[in-house]
Amino acid sequence: MFTLWNLVEASLLCLNAVCILHEERFLSKIGWGANANVQGFGEPPTVKTQVLNLIRSIRTVVKYPLIFINIIAIVFKLILG
Repeated sequence: MFTLWNLVEASLLCLNAVCILHEERFLSKIGWGANANVQGFGEPPTVKTQVLNLIRSIRTVVKYPLIFINIIAIVFKLILG
């Protein structure tokens, strides 16, 4: 059965996956490293550049609140099963 909790848990798992991506060890192997998005002045950003910026932004903003959200989710799962 699909519930609101399943949706929250799936989004939490996706945020965790984005936060643990390591640029040098994983993203640079597929050509998405820190120096892969060099572009000229005035050029519109590509989709790849925008996705990399989104990943970096999520990692920067959500890192510490995600720890507390994970703790709450674990306690919630332990109590309710």
